[in-house]
Amino acid sequence: MSYKYIVIGGSAGSFQIVTGILSALPKTFNLPIFLCLHRLKHIRTGFVEALSIKSKINVVEPCDKEFIRQGKAYLAPANYHMYFDLGNFVSLSTEPAVNHSRPSIDISFASAAFTYKSKLVGILLSGANRDGAMGMKEIKENGGLTIVQDPNDCQVKTMTTAALEATNIDHVLTSDKIIDFIVNLNRTK
Repeated sequence: MSYKYIVIGGSAGSFQIVTGILSALPKTFNLPIFLCLHRLKHIRTGFVEALSIKSKINVVEPCDKEFIRQGKAYLAPANYHMYFDLGNFVSLSTEPAVNHSRPSIDISFASAAFTYKSKLVGILLSGANRDGAMGMKEIKENGGLTIVQDPNDCQVKTMTTAALEATNIDHVLTSDKIIDFIVNLNRTK
C-alpha cells in the first residue's frame, strides 16, 4: 500500500512522542504530516518553536486555504479546527469545540479520512479524553491505516483505549515502534 499522508492526534502525554517522531525524521522525509494536538487556546506562540527545535523537517501552523506540500509538518493552530480539502488545501474553522477541544482530533481525522481515503495513515497517541476515537473509526471505514499508541506505553491511556473500543485498529504500537514505522514509510514509498 502506498500511503501519502499521515495524521497524528494527541493530548496529555503526547508531546514527548511527537518531538521524538519529528527528531527521527530525515531531512528528506517527503510525506506531509498533520498534527492535531490539544493545547491551551490562549497561548498562541511557542508550541511550533518547541516542536521545531529538534525537527529536521519544517513545522508550521498553516493559514486558512494553505496549499499542502510534501515534507512539512502542519500543526493545527491553537483554538482552530483543521480540515483538509480536495485539491490539497488546509481549511481552518472556529466552529464550536468537539469533545471539549478546538482543535478537535475527531474533526481533523474525519476530514483527512474523507479526503485521502486509503492513502492515509492515522495515528492516535496518549490523551485524557475520547477525542480521536470516532476519527479513527472514520479513517478505518475509508480504507486508511490506523495505529494507536499502546495504552500501556501512554502517560494517559483514555484516548487510545477509547479508539480501541470504537473500531478494529490495525496496529497497537509502543512509541518507539510508531517512530520506526513512520521513518520506514519514507523508505518504502
